[in-house]
Amino acid sequence: MRYFVVFLFCLFTFPIFSQAKQQPSKINGTIVNDGTLLPVSGANIININTVKGTVTDERGNFSIEASVNDTLHVSMIGYTSLKVRVTGDWIKFRNTTKIPLTERAYTLQEVTINKYNLTGYLVIDSKLAPVKDDYRYSIAGLNLGYEGGDRSPGAFKKVVSAVFNPADLLHNVFGKKGTEMRKLRDMKKDDTVRNALASKFDRETLAALLGVSKEDIAGILERCNYSETFIKTANDLQIMDAISGCYEEYKVLNKD
Repeated sequence: MRYFVVFLFCLFTFPIFSQAKQQPSKINGTIVNDGTLLPVSGANIININTVKGTVTDERGNFSIEASVNDTLHVSMIGYTSLKVRVTGDWIKFRNTTKIPLTERAYTLQEVTINKYNLTGYLVIDSKLAPVKDDYRYSIAGLNLGYEGGDRSPGAFKKVVSAVFNPADLLHNVFGKKGTEMRKLRDMKKDDTVRNALASKFDRETLAALLGVSKEDIAGILERCNYSETFIKTANDLQIMDAISGCYEEYKVLNKD
């Protein structure tokens, strides 16, 4: 009987210890340039698991909540982004871990300024410069925008097919990525994450947060009928909002 009581005590207390162990802790780190070892200020650190972010101060220091095995995505304009796994020692000993970032090497390409032979007179140049017709079609009841234009010749056809069978169209996009896409709501709540995405155009951070590839992001937007121009020119925050809007519509249609 005594052993049975001890067994029950262990059985009920084990979940408590497990939950306490999994509680996130504050970890500290310093981002440095791997070549000069100088601190990198303004770098973005985002915990992919919790979708919370922070920015390094003028000394390259940062502090963020994390649990063991969480993954931190570190990025900075002009540097190669990297992922860092949070270890038990980092949390246990509260070490200030130095994380080196490598500068990117850019090759500037030749730029043609007078491609359209502009004259400098607005009345004349407005007729010389090409205009891209990227229209957005609105469908009553779907609360979705569909972009079309000369670069999306099948846009109108997609709109019509979405009207007659919208659930199937969106299910092919989000059906297998529900877990990743549910992070979108948390991403939109964190100002640090939003500010980081607003300054980026490479889809790298967004892909890491959603657990998909850059090609997947482009494919999702295409299936949601966004134009090629929007996909190529929008910043990562605009891309996130576009995917989020399309995913919210998918959930409504899928529920029905």
